[in-house]
Amino acid sequence: MELSYDPRHNIAYLRLRTAVAEVETLRVSDELNIDIAPDGTIYGIELLNANVQLSGDQGQFVLIDKESGK
Repeated sequence: MELSYDPRHNIAYLRLRTAVAEVETLRVSDELNIDIAPDGTIYGIELLNANVQLSGDQGQFVLIDKESGK
């Protein structure tokens, strides 16, 4: 899994699988696209306007390890 962020365009991409030849993009909303691999699994999730969608209470990206709680 890989999370990348393009600050110039304010887009984040969460890639869940290794590269595939082609994907089908499903537009869920104005700010969310999901890429579907040919086998029907989710390849990746694109977040437009990412700084708003990924911000915590103080406007910063928050990453929490569910196992440790940190």
